Amino acid sequence: MNEEDISRRSEWYDTAYDGGPPNWFAPSRPAGAYPHPTPQIPPQRAGGHPPENGAGQKPAPRGRSSIRAVAVCVICLVVIVASSLIFTQDRSESAVLPTAGAAEPSAPGGYDDFREFFDNYYDASNTISGENDIPRAELAPGVTLTTEPVPDPSEELTLQEIYTNCAPSVVGITATVPDETGYYWGTGIIMTEDGYIVTNTHILDGTSAVTVTLWDDRQFEAKLVGADNVSNISVLKIEAEGLTPAEFCGTAVSVGDRVAALGNPLGEELRGTLTDGIISAINRDVSYNSHSMTLLQTNAAINEGNSGGPLLNMYGQVVGITNMKMMSNSIYSSIEGIGFAIPTSTIQEVVNQLLRNGRVTGRAAIGVTIGPIPQDAAEAYNLPSGLYVVSVAEGSDAAAKGITEGDVLTAIDGQGVTTTAQVGEIIAGLEVGDTITMTIYRNGETFDVDVALVETSDVY
Repeated sequence: MNEEDISRRSEWYDTAYDGGPPNWFAPSRPAGAYPHPTPQIPPQRAGGHPPENGAGQKPAPRGRSSIRAVAVCVICLVVIVASSLIFTQDRSESAVLPTAGAAEPSAPGGYDDFREFFDNYYDASNTISGENDIPRAELAPGVTLTTEPVPDPSEELTLQEIYTNCAPSVVGITATVPDETGYYWGTGIIMTEDGYIVTNTHILDGTSAVTVTLWDDRQFEAKLVGADNVSNISVLKIEAEGLTPAEFCGTAVSVGDRVAALGNPLGEELRGTLTDGIISAINRDVSYNSHSMTLLQTNAAINEGNSGGPLLNMYGQVVGITNMKMMSNSIYSSIEGIGFAIPTSTIQEVVNQLLRNGRVTGRAAIGVTIGPIPQDAAEAYNLPSGLYVVSVAEGSDAAAKGITEGDVLTAIDGQGVTTTAQVGEIIAGLEVGDTITMTIYRNGETFDVDVALVETSDVY
């Protein structure tokens, strides 16, 4: 594809929906979608494509459509995590409690029991499982993702040059849903010239086949090398040669650095969309899939379908993979320009493990799914500061020691915990089999339990 063709395609995408997109993704809480941090509100699981007037139809998460891929949720992380993105700061005032199809309570006290409140607040059925029936590729221990330093400032590119240089390294991903009429649409990044591709795990969750569409419109069936739920990173393989791999940056970004996002918002019709902005913050601790992720925050526009696409610096290097955004489900306020990306340091570590092992190994975990306790809920139900135990993994030492859903974890080894990030920091330096002391609040009493860490890729 020559520069004229690229320019022509770019102009079409820029003008096709001039005046604003149709409301195909009107906010609605689905049943059975994967988690996003609230107030991210995914579209409802409904088939078909939108009516011609663009009104009323609400497509499924990740772009399910019986006729076209309409919108993959950029984060598709629905409610498992609290009612807001979990930073160390207070929740946004626009955050509201998610509901499961019922009328939204005016306050946590609208529930008779705090467990009823948290059953609604944390919907474990919306957790990303990472399970799929995609054909498996052979492991590739000899393949590695490498990074490069930032070039000399004199080599900075224009946005037009970034688009021209980087667009061939970005692919569309169509994941077929078994026993359903439709598919999910997302974005991926070419890692090697022979067809290794990096994307988000949530795009593939619950699917049976994946088709990769290159910039020149060629299509290939993909196999799965490995997937990781905690980091939301997966590696695919297509049988192709002579591809244009992206260059990944090994230099940390700073607040204020200019960046651009390149991907496929809302599906195939808007494939190859470029947006720009800055790095708004670094080292954001965000609760995702009941785990803490350290992410880059950006105001570059990212939307459903951008999942798995690159966040680029002004040299055309990948500094992150876009994986979530923040939206409001309040009619009284709106949220704009708050998106997130997985930093390259995390990408490199996880991808290289997936290439070697098909999964991330050696990750120590407590064996519980936990989430923050909103201040209003703590006050309404007289709960201590801590983390709510949403579920306990079968076969874990935590389960054997009697930890149960509904417990409140207040401290680990005497250190108070109120965020999942704090838990992650405590166990980061520990190994499988190491023992920690959990301080548990239950029925007005506080007690300590010694728990051995387990190896897992799915729970804390």
